[in-house]
Amino acid sequence: MSKQKLIKRLKSYYPMERFHAFVTFPAILVYLFLNNLFIDIFFLLYGVLVCIIILVQGQHYWKLKLYRLMEKPFNQEKNLNLFRNSKKINLILIALIPIIFAIQLYQNDWGIIPENLILYGILSNFFAILEHINYYNRQLMIDNSADLKYIKRNKKLKIASLAKDLKESEL
Repeated sequence: MSKQKLIKRLKSYYPMERFHAFVTFPAILVYLFLNNLFIDIFFLLYGVLVCIIILVQGQHYWKLKLYRLMEKPFNQEKNLNLFRNSKKINLILIALIPIIFAIQLYQNDWGIIPENLILYGILSNFFAILEHINYYNRQLMIDNSADLKYIKRNKKLKIASLAKDLKESEL
């Protein structure tokens, strides 16, 4: 793929990631907080918040990839360290999911009640885990024919771009 096509693709992809990180998921968070009791949706709010944290990392990564293609300067070492530290923080946040779930259940006398939107909480936390995997391990999103051809040819998912960049210590 030519450099111009890559720039065009990233220019269309980056704003979408940015919109979800700074508008869509925060709007969901605010809506939930305003329309429910905190005690009822603690687990759901946690999942949405972890999603936001990971999406912010993802949009920053794609912004840097766009900068690289457009030959805009940025501090590579600082950003590599940011992503390495972010990966560790993500893993801690993911490890806390069962504890947050237990707290939610405890708050509701170990019962699952419709008001606490527990199934949505499970989905939001699962989505956060998938987002982490998508950025730091394997590319789960198949958004073009080249991705599909790779999977058919290799019978496995591609290594995530950020994972490759961290391994090679180069953005």
